[in-house]
Amino acid sequence: MSKKQEVKYYGSSAGKDQLVYGVVHIYASFNDTFVHVTDMSGRETFCKVTGGMKVKADRDESSPYAAMMAAQDVVARCKECGINALHVKMRATGGVGTKSPGPGAQAALRALARAGMKIGRIEDVTPVPTDSTRRKGSRRGRRL
Repeated sequence: MSKKQEVKYYGSSAGKDQLVYGVVHIYASFNDTFVHVTDMSGRETFCKVTGGMKVKADRDESSPYAAMMAAQDVVARCKECGINALHVKMRATGGVGTKSPGPGAQAALRALARAGMKIGRIEDVTPVPTDSTRRKGSRRGRRL
């Protein structure tokens, strides 16, 4: 059985010179990179591709190459749906984890821009705790 994916055209009423915006959520940890495109409200997903879907080896899931390939797939799907501009929401692990994004974040953003998508706002939405649970490690911290 083969499932046929229906294509919803998001920018049907817009002209060729008008910008039709979507939101791309880039979650870049040190284990994987997710590139996820939604509508402006974030309710409807148009496309979601991870770095692990593009490479075979587990160690390469978070690599810049895998993120670039994932972003190129997302751009192709966005153009089918009629989206030609994107607002970017970038996220690292955050919380008690690291607050700096993984190696795939910058590569994914560059690949989106080079593929011809217009970039609107770029926002960092990493969750930062105001007072969080206890971090991993002893009272004296991690000793190297």
